Amino acid sequence: MKRYLICFLALIVAFSSCTKKARKVTRPKLVVGLVIDQMRWDYLYRYYSRFGNDGFKRLIRDGYNCQNTMINYLPTFTAPGHTCIYTGSVPSINGIAGNNWHDNVTGENVYCVDDDKVYQVGDSSKKASFSPRNMLTTTITDELRLATNFRSRVFGIALKDRSCILPAGHTANAAYWYNDRSGNFVTSSYYDSAYQNPSWLIAFNKKNMADSLVKMNWDLTDSLLNYTESTCDNCQYEEPCKGTDEPVFPHKFDMMSKAERLGAIKAMPAGNTLTFAMAKACIHGTDLGAGEDADFLCISLSSPDYCGHQFAPNSVEQEDMYIKLDKEIAAFLDNLDRDIGRGNYLLFLTADHGGAHNPQYMKDKHIPAGIAFNVTDDLNNYLKGVYKKDVKLVSSIMNYQVFLNDSILASDRTINRDEVKQSVRNWLMKTMPQQYSVPVSYVIDLEDMGRMAVPEPIRTMVINGYNNRRSGCLQIICNPGWFESDHFAGTTHGSWNPYDSHIPLIWYGWHVPKGETHEVVNMTDISATLAAMLHIQMPNGCIGKPLKGLIN
Repeated sequence: MKRYLICFLALIVAFSSCTKKARKVTRPKLVVGLVIDQMRWDYLYRYYSRFGNDGFKRLIRDGYNCQNTMINYLPTFTAPGHTCIYTGSVPSINGIAGNNWHDNVTGENVYCVDDDKVYQVGDSSKKASFSPRNMLTTTITDELRLATNFRSRVFGIALKDRSCILPAGHTANAAYWYNDRSGNFVTSSYYDSAYQNPSWLIAFNKKNMADSLVKMNWDLTDSLLNYTESTCDNCQYEEPCKGTDEPVFPHKFDMMSKAERLGAIKAMPAGNTLTFAMAKACIHGTDLGAGEDADFLCISLSSPDYCGHQFAPNSVEQEDMYIKLDKEIAAFLDNLDRDIGRGNYLLFLTADHGGAHNPQYMKDKHIPAGIAFNVTDDLNNYLKGVYKKDVKLVSSIMNYQVFLNDSILASDRTINRDEVKQSVRNWLMKTMPQQYSVPVSYVIDLEDMGRMAVPEPIRTMVINGYNNRRSGCLQIICNPGWFESDHFAGTTHGSWNPYDSHIPLIWYGWHVPKGETHEVVNMTDISATLAAMLHIQMPNGCIGKPLKGLIN
């Protein structure tokens, strides 16, 4: 009888164990977010014939391609883009209203990840560093940590500080960015585990990989004759590298000072090489993907953005940047196959924003375009004449928004704030176009959107981008092809137009079916989809929806 009782109890224990295992939520071993800074959607096809079979083409062929993914807020800049991808939210809610903004309550200018309460780890001077404290919502990475009682590990890696800190979220194990003064990847004392750099990071930094890569210079992958998707190698649309007279290949950096070389890598394909090497070191050094719970690695490739700003979209440099990036992605996927296992990781590739064509290039092709220079001083001089006051009534024009000097307006009762706004609108719509030849489509009153006749999708993008503490009172919308800059060469971004707001989005790996959709997908849908796939809560400011093609 005793023997039968023991067997019965053993069966109960076995059944209980199996039931627990059966009930365990299945998730990938590792989630990888791959954000390519300033990647226009059309680059997937503009350079398609230049790609090999194992990088971009592998993702397109074997993944799920969202062909019509749009940014649904303004401005289309780096910090808001990375934040939106990982929060599923918009600046109106998550608070990241630009890379920089003017705080309407304190009157201070703020950088998106500034935090004077923390310091850079490894810097004996205790220099103020960065953190995600200005982000008002959780990220999908935060939600994964919360869902697994913080057993899941999260790391962010990028050349730019904001591009790894904001995606990794408030609860990340660490975020690492490139310090172009030392050539090292650094972090912040904000992260509990980072009061001392881990041994794997110390070993990686000791390799001095950045300086070694720059000394190899930048030469073309192929014969110049085969770069048929670009303008000529030397044209007025490009800005030469520091210390050179012409923007031509090969770009040589080995004769620069070390300080100059460490900065130069950011706009080179070598910057992607360095970032991927750091990502691989992090995977190996922390054993990411080896635990019982899903881990998350946020990677942002900043070099395409630096390259676009300097050389513009149609340059030979940008074409070569993507040819080399394709090879880097192929090698990274192979590395994930070996270390994590094919089918065990979930990867998505997207961008934080696109980029406009160089305006002079467009004008030379008989397409309307142009540059608006900084007009704040002239606007203030105009207002001085109108109100007979020797004060600056406009504190700044930032993020294509006008910030009034509210402290002066509050102290001087003889000036009506609404009248000042109307005076600014009149100048921007009527006087500035004649003075600067800058066509302005709309000047939108952000504090009274209900009376503004503005078409979609601009209206929704403006509303989604407006944060009453961190945005201006007026939004400037230039004609298509026009943007604000103080450089004739290269390009920039920030507008509502498809060249800035239409981005790639490809899902690949764990539980991802092959296919594509041409339905409109918003950037805010990325985190909502991840939450559904991982069976965790959406970020607490998420306004997106899961993609039907990926969720069974």
